Amino acid sequence: MFAVHFLEKKNVLLTQLLKRVPVVGEDLKIKGRKAKVSNVIQIDEKNIHVQVVLETVKNKVVVDNSKKKKK
Repeated sequence: MFAVHFLEKKNVLLTQLLKRVPVVGEDLKIKGRKAKVSNVIQIDEKNIHVQVVLETVKNKVVVDNSKKKKK
């Protein structure tokens, strides 16, 4: 078992106890967001840091002006 720390830049996104370590280029889903493994660094025999790149989310907000009062 390995303690795997998922990092984006310097921010820790998630820490999990896993039997299998992710490999570079693998697609993951962390907290509902798509991510891709960019780098795997083994700190010691139990701790591993996994650098990930999160996919950017493009949200378009639609404003419904029909319910507003007209002056």
